[in-house]
Amino acid sequence: MKSSKQQKQTPSSDTPKPPELARRRENRNSTIMSGRTIGEKRERLETKSERAAARKKDKLAKTFRIILTAVGFLVLILVLISLYFSFGGNDDPAVSTVDTNLTPESTNMSNIEIIDEDSPSHSQITSRMEKYINQVRNDLKELGYNPVRAVIPSGSIREINIYLDNQSGFIKMTIDRDSAVSAEDADRMIRYLGTQGISDYSYIDVRIDGKAYWK
Repeated sequence: MKSSKQQKQTPSSDTPKPPELARRRENRNSTIMSGRTIGEKRERLETKSERAAARKKDKLAKTFRIILTAVGFLVLILVLISLYFSFGGNDDPAVSTVDTNLTPESTNMSNIEIIDEDSPSHSQITSRMEKYINQVRNDLKELGYNPVRAVIPSGSIREINIYLDNQSGFIKMTIDRDSAVSAEDADRMIRYLGTQGISDYSYIDVRIDGKAYWK
């Protein structure tokens, strides 16, 4: 029985020996990557390269979209400007500029006489004043009146007196108010005076928003 136990403990010469572990120094010099394969390394490199290419492609696409949007806005602005000058650049095609070679007392613009009490040569009449006079003339004509004369009072560059045909007085206006609103206020005041039996007046003042005076 004892010899049998000893026989079990004695290794047989035919039993293979377990693999020996590599020394630490030799393991450091080895070119084999522990737990990794060459295919895994190649896959990781390809994935990183693909991600970089995708990011570059997204960046180029974003830049292209920004440029395309900017070009679109620019084209839209150019189209709007072109339409403005084609159809809305001039509110009244009949508007003409003041000719300073006319008589020193007055000038005739679009069938309305303009008198500047401070400037007989009309050199101080601004383009804004000219445009306002023509707008007022058109607005009053639409209401059934016939403006015949516009007088710029002495010492004023924003006020204007409008004289109507078949009316005894004039209308005081200011270019700071909308011409159509001022014309409507003047029309309401004239009609009110008519209901009161008043046809002879010196002037109607519509320079203040929401109020009208007469004398």
